[in-house]
Amino acid sequence: MVSILKTLAVAVVATASIAVCNPVLAQDKAGWPKTLTLGTASVGGTYFIYGQVWATLVGEKIGTPINTQQTQGPNQNIILVQQKNIDLGMTTMGVALQAWEGKGWAKEKYSDIRALFPMYDTPFHFVALKRSGIKSVKDLNGKNVGVGPKAGTPGTYFPIMFDALGIKATIRNGQASDMSSQVADGLLDSFAFAAGLPIAAFSELEATNEVTFFGFTDDEIKKLQAAAPELSETVIPKATYKTMTQDDKTVGVYNFAIAHKDLPASLTYEIVKAIHANHGELVKGHAAAKETLPENVSKNTFLPFHAGAARYYKEAGVNIPEKLLAN
Repeated sequence: MVSILKTLAVAVVATASIAVCNPVLAQDKAGWPKTLTLGTASVGGTYFIYGQVWATLVGEKIGTPINTQQTQGPNQNIILVQQKNIDLGMTTMGVALQAWEGKGWAKEKYSDIRALFPMYDTPFHFVALKRSGIKSVKDLNGKNVGVGPKAGTPGTYFPIMFDALGIKATIRNGQASDMSSQVADGLLDSFAFAAGLPIAAFSELEATNEVTFFGFTDDEIKKLQAAAPELSETVIPKATYKTMTQDDKTVGVYNFAIAHKDLPASLTYEIVKAIHANHGELVKGHAAAKETLPENVSKNTFLPFHAGAARYYKEAGVNIPEKLLAN
């Protein structure tokens, strides 16, 4: 009898030890997929790096591997999440608003996507070789301008922006890393992009060339916001890049992680919890993550939060408007 009691005691201790080492217990994982897939974006953009960082970090913390899949960016991520071809994605809220309402680029309503957590602001800005003489948006008239993948946020918005400002430029699409190489080779006059700062492709171009960075004027910003009210004013600090000599005024849209509404709430709760509980590690992976904070949930004004995410924020004392608590 004593031997049996000792055996039971050892088993209880071992079980307790496993529970301590693994914060997400087996019984909490009912219905979880064995692996998850996160849609990112093109090489050279922030999504590609930031996505790798949070997929690895969260996967380790929750004990479920998260694989990344390179995509064309926010638009395609929304489509793939809606169709359940990937489990998780990342999007800018302007692109997501069009998807939610079935307007703009979206030909139908994408009603099964849900918000998980805020990531960072995405400012739109430009780079050109100094020898080109291009210093402002108006200088892009008649020029060849790369804007990244067609289904990305810059690929969606820059055509709208140029139209609003009366800029007649030839727009080129492609991978962010390829765009910067084409600027260096003289195949493009400028690279216009939007991503978390600093943009890797901009930094790479700056490392081997004399470049000029620029944003929008106050008058241009007013015209842009009239055409697309979801754009907010922001500033790119001159310290963002080594040779940047002044702060650049511009506009931006916020980024959020998203998931399909059918993912288990216990899973999305643990994902959001892991993100915020390990903020320091996330920032080490990419500087843009300094904005990945619970209080920035307020940047989302229309997309319902996944039930698991909403539960986490409620426990954390962060207010989620009633209209964003839909299943």
